[in-house]
Amino acid sequence: MDRRDFIKQSALATAGLTILPAGSLFADTTKVRLGYIGVGLRGRNHIQEGLLRDDVEIVAICDTQESSLQYCREQFKKAGKKLPSEYTGGLDAYKKLLDRKDIDAVIIATPWQFHHSQAIDAMKAGKYVGCEVVAGLSVDDHWDIVKTSEQTGVPYMTLENVCYRRDVLAALNMVRKGLFGEIIHLQGGYQHNLRGVLFNDGKHFYGHGVEYGPNALSEAQWRTQFNIDRNADIYPTHGAGPLMHYANINYGNRFTNLVSFSSKSKGLNTYIEETSPGHPNAKINFKNGDVTTTMINCANGETILLTHDCHLPRPYSLGFRVQGTEGIWMDLNESVYINYKSKDDEWDPSKKWFEQYDHPLWAKYADKASGAGHGGMDYFVFNAFVEAVKRKGPTPIDVYDSVTMSVITPLSEKSIATGNQPQEFPDFTKGKWKDRKSTFALDDSGL
Repeated sequence: MDRRDFIKQSALATAGLTILPAGSLFADTTKVRLGYIGVGLRGRNHIQEGLLRDDVEIVAICDTQESSLQYCREQFKKAGKKLPSEYTGGLDAYKKLLDRKDIDAVIIATPWQFHHSQAIDAMKAGKYVGCEVVAGLSVDDHWDIVKTSEQTGVPYMTLENVCYRRDVLAALNMVRKGLFGEIIHLQGGYQHNLRGVLFNDGKHFYGHGVEYGPNALSEAQWRTQFNIDRNADIYPTHGAGPLMHYANINYGNRFTNLVSFSSKSKGLNTYIEETSPGHPNAKINFKNGDVTTTMINCANGETILLTHDCHLPRPYSLGFRVQGTEGIWMDLNESVYINYKSKDDEWDPSKKWFEQYDHPLWAKYADKASGAGHGGMDYFVFNAFVEAVKRKGPTPIDVYDSVTMSVITPLSEKSIATGNQPQEFPDFTKGKWKDRKSTFALDDSGL
C-alpha cells in the first residue's frame, strides 16, 4: 500500500527520541524483518497478520512451549512461507533472537511479567518494539521503558488495538470535528466475561474446566495468577487508550491523579463451584475484586472513569462514553445525542452518525482489514507498527502513550491498598506534553 510520510523529524524531537543513522536498524529497506518473542494465542494472531503481507518477512520466533512452535509451523506451511528460525529451551532464549543482525523489529506477546525486561533488551539491541499490554508491573518498570527508549533512540509501541476499533475512530473523528463540543467526561473499560479464559481443563478453551497454571491452556497458565495476587485494574489499556486520544492526553493535556476502588471478590469462586462442585480452587482467595473502578483527573479539567469487570456473567461491552458540551456517545446502547441536531430528549442510533463520520482509515482500508482479528482492529494496529518501522520513524502510539495507559495498574493497586488514597500520576514526558502534537490517525496514511 502507498503511504504518505507525513511525520516530520520535528515530531521525533518533540517525542524526545532521535532519528537513528540510516541503515543502523535495517538490513533491508524494502521489507520489515520481524522476530516474535512469544507465539502463544496472541502471538499467533500477529503471525497471521505478518504472513498476509508482502512487505514483512518473519525470520525468527521464540517460545518455551513446543506446542506453540508447532502451531506456528502449521501457519507458515499453510501460507506457503519459509519457516522461521526457532529459539526455545528456556526463558533467556529470546536473547539469542535479539543477537541477530537481520531483525528490524520484534513483536512481544509473552506473559505480562516478561514484557519489561524483554522490551528493554530489544531496545538495547536496536530493535523496534511492538509489545502487547502491559508495559510493566511497577511504576519503576514504566520509567525504565521510557528511559531506555530515550537513551537508545529506539521506538516502543503498545499494540493497543481498541484504539483502532471502527466506532472508536468514528467517535474520535467527531471529537476532532467538534460535534461533541468541549469534552467534559469520558468512560471506558475492560468489561466482559473472562471466566472461561482464566480457567480451563487444558484441552478446551473458553468455558471448560476450573484449572489454572501449568496444566491449563493458554492464558490460564499465567494470567489467572494475577487475579490471585493483585488487587488492581490489571488491564486498563483497552479503556484508557481510546480515551487518551479523545482528551489529547500527552498532547496539550495530561493525567494528573487517580483514585481506585475494588469490590469484593466472589465471581470466580462462584464460577468454579458451579462448574465443578467441591473443587478446591473454589476456596482460592482472589485478591482482585470483581469490579474495579478508577477515576482520573486531567490537567484541562476532564474526568475519566475506567472499569475492570471480567469475573461476573455479563455480555461484552467496553462501556465507552464520550460526553461534551454539545453531545454524547455511549457504546452500550449504541446511541448518540447531538444538541440541536438530534430530536429533543431522543437518542439517535450511533450508526446514523458513524456512517457519516466514518474515520478515513476505515473508509479506505476496511476491505484490507476484513477477516483480521478483533473485527479488523488487528490489521490496523499491526499495519501502524510495520509502517513506522518501514519509515524509520516514530510509532503513532509512542512510548509515552504506551506507559501512560499501562501505569494505571500499579497506581490503582496502590490507591486500593492505601484505603482509596489519590495517587499522583507520573509525567513521563517531563513537561513536553504541553507542546507535543499527536500524529495518531490524522489522515488515511494507514497509521
